[in-house]
Amino acid sequence: MANTFVEQLRRNAVALISLVVAVSSLSYNTWRNEATEDNRNLRLAAFEILLKLGELQQVVFHVHYDKDFDKGNPRIGWAYVLTINDLAQVLPDTMQDSTAELLQAWGANWETLTGSPVSLDIVMQALDSTRSHSIELLHSLE
Repeated sequence: MANTFVEQLRRNAVALISLVVAVSSLSYNTWRNEATEDNRNLRLAAFEILLKLGELQQVVFHVHYDKDFDKGNPRIGWAYVLTINDLAQVLPDTMQDSTAELLQAWGANWETLTGSPVSLDIVMQALDSTRSHSIELLHSLE
């Protein structure tokens, strides 16, 4: 009995090796595709956040420096801040924390952006921090 089993292993060694290679290749390929998709999603969300941060910064500049409420309506800024916060929900905790700080800074200072340099500084620091975290995330992706 043992002799026939060993004999069958010898006769089918190529098939068994091929099967092991196929299964391991399929496993690796599946893992790699999942990792690539995760990176793609993170990258897309981070780029979208960077775009929205740029648009929010334009709103801030129009409100503070130009006093132009057509181009820089602070309520439009709320839409950007909330979108940024929503996009961060699929990103790592550091990004979620950073966008939560931006949301808090905006909530506390949006009404006084027109004339307060302190409000401008607080919002810009939160905006710059979120931008830095987004760029760090993009650099960390494979």
